[in-house]
Amino acid sequence: MVHTKLQGLISAPFTPMHPDGSLNLALIPHYYDLLKSNGVTGAFICGSTGEGVSLTKEEKKAVAEAWAACTKNDPAFSAMPLLGGTCIADAKELALHAQAIGLDAVSFTAPSYFKPANVDVLAACCKEIAAVVPDMPFYYYHIPVLTGVGFAMYDLLKAVDGLIPNFAGIKYTHEDFMDFLSCLQYKNGQYDMVWGRDENMLPALAIGTKASIGSTYNYAAPLYHALIDAFNNGDLPQAQILQQQSIDMIRLLGKYGGIATGKAYMKLIGLDCGSFRLPVKNMDAAAFEQFKKDVALLGFEQYSSKIPTATNAL
Repeated sequence: MVHTKLQGLISAPFTPMHPDGSLNLALIPHYYDLLKSNGVTGAFICGSTGEGVSLTKEEKKAVAEAWAACTKNDPAFSAMPLLGGTCIADAKELALHAQAIGLDAVSFTAPSYFKPANVDVLAACCKEIAAVVPDMPFYYYHIPVLTGVGFAMYDLLKAVDGLIPNFAGIKYTHEDFMDFLSCLQYKNGQYDMVWGRDENMLPALAIGTKASIGSTYNYAAPLYHALIDAFNNGDLPQAQILQQQSIDMIRLLGKYGGIATGKAYMKLIGLDCGSFRLPVKNMDAAAFEQFKKDVALLGFEQYSSKIPTATNAL
């Protein structure tokens, strides 16, 4: 199928939650406004950052519907849900739902329990799901640190080539630049290879990525726009400085417990998405106060995403 490749920064949004852990869908239109006003070109919803594995099937549908309502009249903004990676029957149902509500593409990641025995079995899983929405672009989400499935994606492209007509590309969240480059070059760049490691954007730009999906674009998109501009203008020293700022910011995620720290960053910019669900650990009030001090030392305000005026007035 003919498919326009993704471009620019694509956010992996957090799923907004109320204090009791229920979905806060009313925040999503304001979230969309935040992303648009900061030059983000799409949303990869219900992924790792969006707690897709912690949502019920009906909750995933509700989140998808909320994003579809915001983006349906915006051809410059792409919305793609992660369907899941454990129950193929659920993934097929969610793919059909995504098609029915007008989302732009769908994505699937490797089953982690049980795992596919080899790359051909993984390709067969992708084929079964992609076949129910043959007119929608289908992306594979490669994140072996979480799935434990680490096949070379170059081998997956060979396995799906000619087998899955709507296989559009791969969201590549791994550090194997050799494999990533080989995928970029496969059949003269036939497939859309989207980078998924924010802290390694600069080397990915150097080998040719044109689009990136990441969590830190939610709250620091200006930093990455500046990094991309510096690289495109041949100012490698400045690009290196900006990438180091990204790394310093991301290191705080580890210091304060991991992925839930991203929602703390969102709170600092003024869009409170609540907490992560169990089993993810959230920081307590004392840790949040120390976190704010550490963030201030980074000069975060200089490159953080800015809330639109209308949202600020809420």
